[in-house]
Amino acid sequence: MFESKIVLDSIKLSVTLPVEPKKVYNAWLSSKKHSAFTKSEAHIEKKVGSTFTAGEGYISGTTELLHMNKRIVQTWRTTDFTEEDKDSTLEISFENVEKGTKVSIVHTDLPKDSGNKYKKGWRDNYFKPMKEYFVVQEEVK
Repeated sequence: MFESKIVLDSIKLSVTLPVEPKKVYNAWLSSKKHSAFTKSEAHIEKKVGSTFTAGEGYISGTTELLHMNKRIVQTWRTTDFTEEDKDSTLEISFENVEKGTKVSIVHTDLPKDSGNKYKKGWRDNYFKPMKEYFVVQEEVK
């Protein structure tokens, strides 16, 4: 994938959580629940055009599209991006599957050669703690 001599990186990954899509979608867009499932401070709201931060301010961006309980599209960057790096694009989809919700992430326009780093970050800082959070939430029911 080439854009004006700059090779950008992209990643795709997914996790299945034992709750319905509405719960995961709403938790993603709630400062309190997003902070709880990532175990780090997040400020986010369920509003197109709103800005957000996550990971104690490490991540920031703007919510570009909300398709209720199905999809979120955001611009996304970390404090590791340089001033020359444009914002990346993050698309999160929530698919109802037999065992709950398949959460899929397509993260494009990442800085060159950073895909593996961010893939590990998604697994370690989102997917693993989300599995713990949503399993506990279901057990509390």
